[in-house]
This record gives sequence, C-alpha cells and structure tokens, in this order.
Amino acid sequence: MQRFTVHTGVAMPLNQTNVDTDQIIPSKFLKRISRTGFADALFADLREDAKFPLDNPQFSGASILVTGADFGTGSSREHAVWALMDYGFKVVISPKFADIFRGNCGKSGLVAAKLNQEEIDEIWRAIEADPGLEITLNLADQSIVCAEHEYIFDIDNYVKWRLLEGLDDIDLTELAGADIESFEAQRPNFLPTTP
Repeated sequence: MQRFTVHTGVAMPLNQTNVDTDQIIPSKFLKRISRTGFADALFADLREDAKFPLDNPQFSGASILVTGADFGTGSSREHAVWALMDYGFKVVISPKFADIFRGNCGKSGLVAAKLNQEEIDEIWRAIEADPGLEITLNLADQSIVCAEHEYIFDIDNYVKWRLLEGLDDIDLTELAGADIESFEAQRPNFLPTTP
C-alpha cells in the first residue's frame, strides 16, 4: 500500500445521506476478486440520473468526494472501497461513516475523513460557487484546506498511522516476521510449522 501524506484534488459534492455500499457499487458487478476494473460500475444505478455529479464535466478527474452522513452503510463489501479508488478517489469526507466501510478504507489506502455537517455544508457551498475547486488534505496534521478555510478532521489514530506508513494487513504481518520465526523455533517438532 502506498503511503498517504498530502493530497490536493478536485472535490465532487454528493449531497446525499445514507449512501449504502449497494449504491456505491451494485451487487451485480461483484464478479471478480481483484481490486481493479470497478470504476465503470461506481454509483452505476445513481448515474442513471443525468443530474448525478460523477459524469458532470465540472467534476472531471475528481479525487475527493464530499458526501452526507452515513456513507458506506449496508453490506460489508470491500468492493465499494475498491470501486471508489479505482475511479480515482483518494479521500472521502463525511460527517459519519459506517464502521466496516471506514475500516475497509483504512486497510486499502482510502482516507475517510470526518467533519461535522456544518463544515460539510460550507464545503458544499464553496464547491457550488466554484465547481472544479481543489481541496487539500494533510493527513499528518489532519487538516483540510478548502478555499480560504481550514478544517481539522477526525480519523482513528491507528488508521492514520497505517495510512502514513503505507501498511496494509500483509505488511503488518511481515513486520512481525522475526517474532513469528522465534515462536516457530520454540514449538515442539511434532507440531506443524509455517512454511
């Protein structure tokens, strides 16, 4: 997993609450276990509405999604995070995330930043006044700069550390390699060993 430090990108508003994982990527597209190839399916059903912002040229190349509360509810599918990342999103900003979705974000390298609804409303107004507006998120100091305002976002300290270090679950296991080998060396010969 790549380290995440600072990201600046076009922000796309999704002025909607309670966006579940089936809305993020409908189940009919969950036919592979790789992390790529889901970009075209992102928000597939919602995109049938011509007013949905994802296909609006003003938000072309958007990498920061600013959405309402309860984002990522429903099924625990990791594909929702993979689809967002495959499309090019690096950051999702919301007042409230579903716990499993937020956990999947941290394990995959997508920043799930929490701001309160009033701050989200300010950012939405700034984007509405200047479509194509770029926002900068600095993970180390947990700041978001939008127009002339700076916001301090909330993120779990452990997830923040993993993202800053670029550590997924495999990397974390490999960090404990010496301890695992030491443990294996002390086990009786009749017990199975890790190859």
